[in-house]
Amino acid sequence: METQSVRRWYYADSICEFLGRPTEFIIGCLSAASLSVEKPQLNAWGRQIELLREALGSSYPNGRVYFEYVIPRLGKRIDCVLLIEHVLFILEFKVGESQFGSAAVDQVWDYALDLKNFHESSHDLPIAPMLIATDAQAVCFDPTCTIHDDQLLVPLRVSGGQVLEAIEACLLFFDGKPIDVNSWESGRYLPTPTIIEAARALYAGHSVEEISRSDAGATNLSRTSVAVDRVISDARATHKKAVCFVTGVPGSGKTLVGLDVANRHMSAKDELYSVFLSGNGPLVAVLREALAIDLQGRTKLAGGRVRKSEARDQVSAFVQNVHHFRDDCLADSSRPPVEHVALFDEAQRAWNLAQTSVFMARKKGYSGFNQSEPEFLISCLDRHPDWAVVVCLVGGGQEINTGEAGISEWVDALFHRFPDWHVYVSPELRGTEYRAAEILDRLKQRPNVSFNDELHLATSMRSFRAETLSEFVKLVLELETESARTVFHSLDMRYPIVLTRSVTRAKRWLREQARGSERYGIVVSSQAQRLKPHAIDVRVAIDPVHWFLHGKDDTRSSFYLEDVATEFQVQGLELDWTAVVWDGDLRFSETGWGHHEFAGSRWRNVKAIERKRYLENAYRVLLTRARQGMVIVVPEGVPDDPTRAASLYDPTFDYFCSLGLPVLGE
Repeated sequence: METQSVRRWYYADSICEFLGRPTEFIIGCLSAASLSVEKPQLNAWGRQIELLREALGSSYPNGRVYFEYVIPRLGKRIDCVLLIEHVLFILEFKVGESQFGSAAVDQVWDYALDLKNFHESSHDLPIAPMLIATDAQAVCFDPTCTIHDDQLLVPLRVSGGQVLEAIEACLLFFDGKPIDVNSWESGRYLPTPTIIEAARALYAGHSVEEISRSDAGATNLSRTSVAVDRVISDARATHKKAVCFVTGVPGSGKTLVGLDVANRHMSAKDELYSVFLSGNGPLVAVLREALAIDLQGRTKLAGGRVRKSEARDQVSAFVQNVHHFRDDCLADSSRPPVEHVALFDEAQRAWNLAQTSVFMARKKGYSGFNQSEPEFLISCLDRHPDWAVVVCLVGGGQEINTGEAGISEWVDALFHRFPDWHVYVSPELRGTEYRAAEILDRLKQRPNVSFNDELHLATSMRSFRAETLSEFVKLVLELETESARTVFHSLDMRYPIVLTRSVTRAKRWLREQARGSERYGIVVSSQAQRLKPHAIDVRVAIDPVHWFLHGKDDTRSSFYLEDVATEFQVQGLELDWTAVVWDGDLRFSETGWGHHEFAGSRWRNVKAIERKRYLENAYRVLLTRARQGMVIVVPEGVPDDPTRAASLYDPTFDYFCSLGLPVLGE
């Protein structure tokens, strides 16, 4: 938890003192706080200081100025923050520039959004972000231009000679009490990064405490990381083998815990050398590419150079594909892996015996393979003669494909073959999506089982606006109408969930909500075969790297709202805003959900209980991807197409209406 002693800026002073300081003194303070400084940066600081000194003059001596304000979640620094009277100003300088690029506008907007959303003392303050192109011609700007009501302005485009004019306009536009400087400086920073942001920050050397919430309202991720560390250290010290289950609701930070542990023990020379493994191909691809891009950027800033292929090779050790790990262990069936600790992300998606046997016979040429994937993966670590730890990061109700057996398959493997392994799990593991009661009852009958409530993450961190979103989605899918309605009303408008029958209207809503580089996109079930009339074809596979990482000018990105992602591409990842387009594969009726698949030219009933669960879980994944809000689209039926009849869609739309979801007006 942050304290008042935490300084998140390189230089700070009252405006009065700042005006009297020599430029060389301020640059010296900034340089001393930096690890390395190139001459262009020194020149930029000098220009910023002089320009700001000229603008402020003696107008606001009681204000305060901060240079190089650190934003750990984004891995960046704000050029300058000003506290003047009742307004917080975010200044991004583009020294020598005469144009206002869209990327630069998003950059300063992102900084302002970060403070508005995650800095406790900035939540209720008027915030005015400014993009200052020092060599631009004077421009017209309007501080009243905003469609949001959270006192955060659309970034002002300001020339180098208009800074004072822009400050005065914002002070006139906003009302409020003078900002308490001490209170603002001591305010806690409580971020909830995306998994991409978190991986970048961890790989760049930030701790999990810096980039995650630490308030009493959320289970502290660092506590869970420490609990896992204790299991690992104890196993090594006492020469034993252990399985540790880290469980939690969707978006609670299970993957972040695994990345944190792996990041601290990445070196093969580390006695606790760990490997982070995931069978989620899109997640691995997106994280690796994001880390490689970030590594290139940081290397360039430090005056070096690294090719993209080299950067990819370097980051590949941080996040590995579980199938490559499995294949290496198959190639040498006697030698233990180099790692003593393996962290398996989304362990609930590991295959059961039947699916593993089919895959091994068809793809690997191993006929008669008689181990489930959990059993084989544990056996690989069991080859170590002294100690080993398997950490399973398990989500409830996240099994979405044939053969994915959930946490029960790991427990079965332990009972079947590894009676001497120690087991660590939370007694707080609850919920029908885990089938937890049965699992806990079985584990209580086994020796060497330790219960630790720090191993269960009960609070969703994905949506910093709605911690109860996962509970709402659970109740919706379980048709607990009254409870779902109650939870929905508790979400209030901080996390908007709206309803429409128009894909076009949903796209417009997404674009209206998003600010800065906030990412939005359309997600649908992989079984949504009858959305083609709405220009949505689930058979067209997206490249998740393009979809999740590329910008607004790339037709392949989620921003373009042309390509859609299914549960298989988005599981483990997230967006800020989503449109969930509902098809006739999962239909509401008075007797419960109807489960269907489209084959040939008609819908067919899904009868297998396991496949019904996969379909519901697919929608569970889709409905929990958005960090800030979502629009649910239930299309209108048409009279001349029985595969898109009104009876397939209207009851579902009416069900959501009954929960209190507002319908977008046209």
